[in-house]
Amino acid sequence: MTIFFYGADEIPYGCFSNFSAHDLDLDGHSWPTSEHYFQAQKFIGTRHADLIRRARTPLRAAELGRDRSEPLRRDWDRVKDDVMRRALAAKFRAHADIREILLSTADEEIVEDTTTDHYWGRGRTGTGRNMLGRILMRTRGQLRAEVQGSRSARGAGAGR
Repeated sequence: MTIFFYGADEIPYGCFSNFSAHDLDLDGHSWPTSEHYFQAQKFIGTRHADLIRRARTPLRAAELGRDRSEPLRRDWDRVKDDVMRRALAAKFRAHADIREILLSTADEEIVEDTTTDHYWGRGRTGTGRNMLGRILMRTRGQLRAEVQGSRSARGAGAGR
């Protein structure tokens, strides 16, 4: 089975959206959503990045992040996947409820069901790269390993 998601208001998988209302702490700041963090990283160290962090909604953060009157950081194409990985890891580590939803997907494929984005989602033809889904699945694997590691550590401590 494949799990498709898109809107932040979809139950139960809307939490996979970068627009979901789940804050995170990264790089010395609190971010209202992973969308705020991701978009601001395009302009790291500028006033525009801070403006994005303070945007009232994730949609406004996205609009500000897509504004090409401001120059993108030079290495953006090279670092954007890692920026998304960091944002999602922080988001799902910070919120036990959505971490459980992500872990409950077992080994199912997770796909961002958007027709407009062939990089982060499946795109109009369904053959997009689905990088958001792929990073969510990688995050799920890392969280699963962390949970198993903490269970093993608790078990080892019980015999003392």
